[in-house]
Amino acid sequence: MAEMAEITVYCTCWCGDCRRAKQFLRERGIPFREINVDEDPEAEELVLRVNDGRRRVPTIGVEGRYFACSPFDPYQLAEELKIPLNPSKQ
Repeated sequence: MAEMAEITVYCTCWCGDCRRAKQFLRERGIPFREINVDEDPEAEELVLRVNDGRRRVPTIGVEGRYFACSPFDPYQLAEELKIPLNPSKQ
Protein backbone atom coordinates (compact mmCIF):
# COMPACT_ATOMS: atom_id res chain seq x y z
CA MET A 1 0.00 0.00 0.00
CA ALA A 2 1.34 3.41 -0.91
CA GLU A 3 2.06 5.78 1.93
CA MET A 4 -0.88 8.09 2.59
CA ALA A 5 -0.69 11.78 3.24
CA GLU A 6 -1.14 12.80 6.86
CA ILE A 7 -4.79 13.06 7.81
CA THR A 8 -5.94 15.38 10.58
CA VAL A 9 -9.36 15.03 12.15
CA TYR A 10 -10.58 18.23 13.81
CA CYS A 11 -13.19 17.09 16.28
CA THR A 12 -14.73 17.37 19.74
CA CYS A 13 -15.14 14.72 22.42
CA TRP A 14 -18.95 15.05 22.48
CA CYS A 15 -19.61 14.70 18.73
CA GLY A 16 -21.14 11.43 17.51
CA ASP A 17 -20.18 12.17 13.90
CA CYS A 18 -16.57 12.61 15.05
CA ARG A 19 -16.59 9.25 16.81
CA ARG A 20 -18.01 7.55 13.71
CA ALA A 21 -15.44 9.16 11.39
CA LYS A 22 -12.53 8.14 13.63
CA GLN A 23 -13.89 4.59 13.95
CA PHE A 24 -14.25 4.42 10.16
CA LEU A 25 -10.57 5.32 9.76
CA ARG A 26 -9.41 2.93 12.51
CA GLU A 27 -11.34 0.00 10.98
CA ARG A 28 -9.43 0.56 7.74
CA GLY A 29 -6.04 0.96 9.41
CA ILE A 30 -5.79 4.59 8.27
CA PRO A 31 -3.51 6.60 10.58
CA PHE A 32 -4.69 10.06 11.56
CA ARG A 33 -3.93 12.86 13.95
CA GLU A 34 -6.77 14.07 16.16
CA ILE A 35 -7.16 17.67 17.30
CA ASN A 36 -9.92 18.63 19.73
CA VAL A 37 -11.19 22.06 18.69
CA ASP A 38 -12.67 22.61 22.17
CA GLU A 39 -9.10 22.56 23.55
CA ASP A 40 -7.22 24.26 20.70
CA PRO A 41 -8.35 27.80 19.76
CA GLU A 42 -6.15 27.85 16.63
CA ALA A 43 -7.74 24.63 15.39
CA GLU A 44 -11.20 26.05 16.06
CA GLU A 45 -10.30 29.15 14.03
CA LEU A 46 -9.13 26.95 11.16
CA VAL A 47 -12.39 24.96 11.22
CA LEU A 48 -14.41 28.19 11.17
CA ARG A 49 -12.33 29.59 8.31
CA VAL A 50 -12.53 26.53 6.04
CA ASN A 51 -16.27 26.05 6.70
CA ASP A 52 -17.42 29.61 5.94
CA GLY A 53 -17.79 30.58 9.59
CA ARG A 54 -19.51 27.37 10.67
CA ARG A 55 -18.04 25.18 13.41
CA ARG A 56 -18.53 21.87 11.60
CA VAL A 57 -16.97 18.78 13.08
CA PRO A 58 -15.53 16.53 12.06
CA THR A 59 -13.52 18.59 9.62
CA ILE A 60 -10.85 16.55 7.90
CA GLY A 61 -7.55 18.00 6.70
CA VAL A 62 -5.39 16.23 4.14
CA GLU A 63 -2.63 17.67 1.94
CA GLY A 64 -3.65 21.26 2.60
CA ARG A 65 -7.32 20.80 1.76
CA TYR A 66 -10.20 20.54 4.20
CA PHE A 67 -13.71 19.17 4.12
CA ALA A 68 -16.43 18.72 6.69
CA CYS A 69 -17.92 15.26 7.13
CA SER A 70 -20.91 16.41 9.13
CA PRO A 71 -23.25 14.68 9.18
CA PHE A 72 -21.00 11.64 8.97
CA ASP A 73 -21.14 10.07 5.53
CA PRO A 74 -18.94 7.00 4.96
CA TYR A 75 -19.29 7.30 1.18
CA GLN A 76 -18.07 10.91 1.22
CA LEU A 77 -15.17 10.10 3.55
CA ALA A 78 -14.02 7.13 1.47
CA GLU A 79 -14.25 9.13 -1.75
CA GLU A 80 -12.49 12.24 -0.39
CA LEU A 81 -9.62 10.20 1.05
CA LYS A 82 -9.49 7.66 -1.81
CA ILE A 83 -9.78 4.74 0.61
CA PRO A 84 -11.95 1.61 0.52
CA LEU A 85 -15.52 1.97 1.71
CA ASN A 86 -15.38 -1.44 3.35
CA PRO A 87 -12.55 -2.54 5.65
CA SER A 88 -10.41 -5.33 4.28
CA LYS A 89 -10.53 -8.72 5.99
CA GLN A 90 -7.02 -9.67 7.04
